[in-house]
Order: sequence, then structure tokens, then C-alpha cells
Amino acid sequence: MKGYKIFNSDWKCLGFQYEVGKTYEMDATEIRLCNNGFHFCERIIDCFSYYGFDPENKFAEVEALGAILTDGKKFCTNKIKIVREINWHEVLNLANIGKDCTGYGNTGNRNSGHNNSNSDNVGSRNTGLGNSGDYNSGNYNNGYCNSGSDNNGDWNCGNYNFGCRNSGSWNIGYRNTGNYNVGNWNCGDFNKTSNAVGCFNTQDRQLFFFDKPTDMTFDQWRLSKAYSLLSQIDLDPVVWIPLKHMTELEKKQHPESYTTGGYLKVRDTNDRFIEWWNNLTDEEKDIIKSIPNFDPDKFYKITGIRVED
Repeated sequence: MKGYKIFNSDWKCLGFQYEVGKTYEMDATEIRLCNNGFHFCERIIDCFSYYGFDPENKFAEVEALGAILTDGKKFCTNKIKIVREINWHEVLNLANIGKDCTGYGNTGNRNSGHNNSNSDNVGSRNTGLGNSGDYNSGNYNNGYCNSGSDNNGDWNCGNYNFGCRNSGSWNIGYRNTGNYNVGNWNCGDFNKTSNAVGCFNTQDRQLFFFDKPTDMTFDQWRLSKAYSLLSQIDLDPVVWIPLKHMTELEKKQHPESYTTGGYLKVRDTNDRFIEWWNNLTDEEKDIIKSIPNFDPDKFYKITGIRVED
């Protein structure tokens, strides 16, 4: 069976010295995959799961002449011949379907990186064309994970944006769902501000609290102490309860916990709000009650927390 093997620069692998043209043999009953024997891969690209992608290493075509064990990716034999050395240029050709690549696993051409299915990318795992970055499905992006094209930034599904996470196009900023905005979080077009809903706005939109207008902007709210406290609420819908912390009733309801070591408890949303509230200091509770237009009835309706004056 033909295969490939990578060695250190001195032709050693795990301390064993090899030489091109020679055959090495051991007792077939002693080979163990990932433990003992002469290991190799059928495809050279699979070798890079065990050795670094380094041109300083030595590469060889090998032939297994004895018994063979495999997990589907790595192979182990008791008798191996080091057929010939493979130079770096041939390694790149063998490791890529595409041409003129300097990485491996590329099906496109002229890629500098790994596992690109299109061409002219500088990065890895791009399905788009001409990207500088990783995981882009769009084209000509300078960034990461863009499904749109011609963006400078990350996670844009629109086009021609300078910023991140824009679903619209031609924006300079972040998380704009409209087009031609200069700012962040705009839902609309041609805005030169942030958090606008509409078009041609230049001022931040004032927020409503408890169904009444305020003078507070979105940025002011996000920088407030009240928002910081509310951000501490653990809203994870489930929590892992270890067996040692379970009640007898919980153990009866979840007998599988004796095997799994615990169970996932589904938590009521209001319980999580109330737990957070009970852990606040009196000073912190006053900060929450100082939110503009604070209405204890509406606060209770949303959180389940009864706030006393």
C-alpha cells in the first residue's frame, strides 16, 4: 500500500532514525495503532493532523509491505519502505486540488492558506473569491465570516461596508440594517448618527421607558449603572444540578441522575429575575428604581419582581 509520512528535519520520527531507500520491519503481533509500529497516511494532507505544516520537515512517499491497521485516517504497519523524498513543491501539489497554493486542502487556485474552496484567498476556509481573512462566503472581503462582498470588517451579510455585522450595505459602522449609514445600530438609510429608525437623521433617538418618552439616548442607557446591573441577570434557561446538590424529590423525579451525575433543571424566567433581585444591595435596588419613568406594576409584569417603595 502506498502512502506518505512526515519526519523531523533530521529524518527522525518519535526518536526513530529513518533513511530514504531503506526498509524497516518489526514483529507483526506487536503493532498497535497510535502506540507501536510504523505509522503513515494514505493522503499527505492527513499527515498534517499529526505534524506541523512546516517546509523544514522531511516528506517521503512510503510503501507498507506488511500487516496494516487503520482508523480510516492513520495507518500502521509492521514493515515499511521509505521509497523517495518529496520536495516542498510536490507536497503543495499533493495537498491541494487547486494550483499554485501555499497552504493545504485547497480546491481553488492561488490560495495562501488552508481548506479554501475558491481562489485567490489569503486565509483559510473561504468559499468566496479573493478574500483576505477566514470563513468568508462572499467575495473580496478584508475580514472574517462575511457572507456579503467587498467588506472591510467581520460578519457582514451586506456589501461594501466598513465595519462589522452590517446586514445592509455601504455603511460605515456596526450592526446597521439599512444602507448608507455612518454610525451604529441604524434601522434605515442615510443616517449620520446611531440607533436611528428612519432616514436622514443626525441625532440619537430618545428612548421610551415604561411606555413613556425620556431624554435618554441608547448610548446613555447602555453606559448607565442600571443597565450594568441588569446585565448581570443569568437568563440561561437551564442549569446543571450535580447529584450531591439535588433534593430527595429531585432524585426521585430524575433517577437517571445516579448514572449521569446530575440533571439539567429548566428554570422559570421570573425565578431568575427574582434570584438576581434578592442578591442586590439596597443601594443597587435604588439604582434600578431610579430608571426613568419607573413603574413598579409594569416592572412586576415583566420580571415577576414586586418592588416596595
